[in-house]
Amino acid sequence: EPPGTGRCLECCIKCLGGIPYPSLIATILLYAGVALFCGCGHEALTGTVTILQDYFEVVRSPVDSLDVFTMIDIIKYVIYGIASAFFVYGILLMVEGFFTSGAIKDLYGDFKITTCGRCVSAWFIMLTYIFMLAWLGVTAFTSIPVFIYFNIWNICQNTTVLEGASLCLDPRQYGIVPIAEARTMCTGSEKFYRMCESNELDMTFHLFICALAGAGAAVIAMIHYLMVLSANWAYVKDACRMQKYEDIKSKEEQELHDIHSTRSKERLNAYT
Repeated sequence: EPPGTGRCLECCIKCLGGIPYPSLIATILLYAGVALFCGCGHEALTGTVTILQDYFEVVRSPVDSLDVFTMIDIIKYVIYGIASAFFVYGILLMVEGFFTSGAIKDLYGDFKITTCGRCVSAWFIMLTYIFMLAWLGVTAFTSIPVFIYFNIWNICQNTTVLEGASLCLDPRQYGIVPIAEARTMCTGSEKFYRMCESNELDMTFHLFICALAGAGAAVIAMIHYLMVLSANWAYVKDACRMQKYEDIKSKEEQELHDIHSTRSKERLNAYT
């Protein structure tokens, strides 16, 4: 066996033992969910713009007004912000997990649990709870385009059954275009068949489903983080009490030792 192999193996085992695996799993799930939501959501919005322009003939407003294309651009910028913010937040939660685990394992070492550390843990619990509620709202919001595209996709899949029936798609029902603009497309029209046969509709529909799955994964990651942070908070609180108990015990033992030493010296002086 080469020299130093045992020491290297022991160091690796110690390093692996210091990894907060629950926080690591939650971080991986969070990154996967956010990446799926942001990537698929961005491409699904791009496909929506293509469908509106090519098949519903919706044009971008020449003036700076809040039309559907402006709203889609705003949502895209929000997606960029979500991706950046939760990338940083995942790193912060991992660091908090490392420090909390270190505080518990090295309770009697140089690293001591401070009041600031407990406040940071409580702050992360509150922030994660707020983010969980926000992701629940994002999941509910993402389900709306999934429902709309499912209806359109279902009509396209059943065009043979709908022979003779006249069903029309009107973007005004969803507030996409103003009431004064008529952008209705019926099942018997050529544009409807071209849209159903195109890749944009099928791809956009499935991209929105993937974005919805990503938002759901982010919700699960936030719940996982809440469980991990709550458990760490309880452990830190108990460790803090144990630390205070050990400090008081050590102080009392030192006082008893000093009293015993003083009495021994007094007896020795009296004897001499």
